[in-house]
Amino acid sequence: MSTTAFPDPPQLSIAARRFSPPRRRAATIVLACAGVFVSYLPVVGVSVALPVMQQALDASTAGLQWITVAFILPTAALLLTCGMIGDLYGRKKSYLAGLTLFCLGCLVCLTAGGVVQVCVGQALTGVGTAALLPSTLALLSHICPDPRERAAAIALWTASLGLGLTLGPLFNGVIVEHLSWRWIFLPALAAGLAAAVAGALVLTESRSTRERHLDLPGQLLAVVAVTGLVYGVIEGGAAGWGSGGALLGLVAAALALPAFVVAELRSPCPMLDLRLFRSPAFSGAALVMGLTLFAQVGLVFALSEYFGLVHHASTWDIGVRLLALNGFTVLLGPLVGRLMNRTSPGLLLVTGLVVGGIGALCVTLFRADTGTGEAALVIAVLGIGIALAMAPVTTIAMDSLPHRLAGTAGAANSALRQIGSALGPAVFGVVLTRQTLDTLPGHLAGSGLDAAGQGQVLGTVTDVGIQAGAFLRLGSGRDTGRALTAYGASFTDALHTCALIGGIGMLAAAVIALATIGVRSRPAPDAD
Repeated sequence: MSTTAFPDPPQLSIAARRFSPPRRRAATIVLACAGVFVSYLPVVGVSVALPVMQQALDASTAGLQWITVAFILPTAALLLTCGMIGDLYGRKKSYLAGLTLFCLGCLVCLTAGGVVQVCVGQALTGVGTAALLPSTLALLSHICPDPRERAAAIALWTASLGLGLTLGPLFNGVIVEHLSWRWIFLPALAAGLAAAVAGALVLTESRSTRERHLDLPGQLLAVVAVTGLVYGVIEGGAAGWGSGGALLGLVAAALALPAFVVAELRSPCPMLDLRLFRSPAFSGAALVMGLTLFAQVGLVFALSEYFGLVHHASTWDIGVRLLALNGFTVLLGPLVGRLMNRTSPGLLLVTGLVVGGIGALCVTLFRADTGTGEAALVIAVLGIGIALAMAPVTTIAMDSLPHRLAGTAGAANSALRQIGSALGPAVFGVVLTRQTLDTLPGHLAGSGLDAAGQGQVLGTVTDVGIQAGAFLRLGSGRDTGRALTAYGASFTDALHTCALIGGIGMLAAAVIALATIGVRSRPAPDAD
């Protein structure tokens, strides 16, 4: 498969990297994995604690959405610039600065007394994550120049990502059942401080040999494009697609995106070198990454709401039920790393996307009273598919470009990952809200409730949003049961639509991978 040439100047450091002391190489891999683990602890962990936070802070549904988005938005918007900063000033500095900001954000959340302060803290952790993610991948690429070693290291990196997504809900489930919700930020703070101390002592500095400069116009336009898109989607779902906020956000994104492309093409030192996308493997991996994370994080959000609002599961129970979705990324990580060296990463990627797509589509079989065992089986299929796909797509993206572009490639890879992660909950949240409200009158009509009871239920859900399922109560126990049954059926209908969107998205990603990456060989950059 042909790839675009990105000339690498002669570098003695490449040979030096091949003979790095094994202990330092191992320590660098461990710290890179620790960085991504810390970064992903809050992604799902905070989401499953939102019902408790809503009651404690008296937050609206929109306020809860912004608690999640406040973390994801700066991460997605600043990743590319942070990747460039790491290439320019040093990946170790970027790694340590990211951990510092991340820990500061956790401390702000830990002392928060309202939604605004939580959002500020989440934004700080998001900025820290934007610095952490590209620096961890660049550190791995630097310390593991051999493709086979790098594939194994990236498999461990991906497993660490999955471990953060897996343990976050479990830690927080235990915490919110025994302590204040504020303490859910303590595990991430402690892990971040430990990684920062170890990184300061162990990591060696590396940077790009190519002269680079900060691209302020590109950065500003990227922020406007990403923020406008996510803001427009959230406002469109909350206030209607014709509302001022939704139109403002979507129009801003529509204008900023082509302006960003023009600015990057004209810039002598672009934040995102668009020549990267001349490589079919890199372009395909970028699209696949965005679609996969859109489906994965969106379905985690939708399933968390389903278990919490329809099954009335505790935060701990929600974490346990979702364990298989991200847990297989941890369990299968070493195996996937070995398989990538024995077969084509493209074959593993396509297989994982097809299996994950089938698993997502099987969620359409869920009912309001689906048992835990049946749900766990379907979620396990989805989790196995994601586990098979995540390490190969990251490896393909990094292997399709030369080492001197490691920071930029890692930042672009992570940016698409975070944009998908941001749009998933935003889009699926809109679907859950709109379809639950659209189908609720029909289910209420057949529930046995009188007209007054139906009106009360519909009014409560319309005013409060889908979170009303957590405290929906009528005069008698029988009427409350009927109301909750109708609500559960409506919410499950909406979940089916989310599953359909996620499943089709993953299957579409499989088609894109087949067309751009293939299943036969490992993409490799030209060296000329």
